[in-house]
Amino acid sequence: METYSILREFADSWMLLFLFCFFIGIAFWAFRPGSTKIYEDTANIPFRHEDKPACDEDCDDSSDAIIKEAWK
Repeated sequence: METYSILREFADSWMLLFLFCFFIGIAFWAFRPGSTKIYEDTANIPFRHEDKPACDEDCDDSSDAIIKEAWK
């Protein structure tokens, strides 16, 4: 038998079954019951500092005080 024919038979049978099971596993993992909180937290990242802007690491104390005073 040729190499192509062997690989073709393998891809048509066992590899198709493996990839289908892999897809079902990934879909189950993404929609599992405990993942809702994780996905909600990730979806809300842009809104974490909506009441005041986040200060960068290079902010000094005076600029931090100005930001705090402006957002009171």
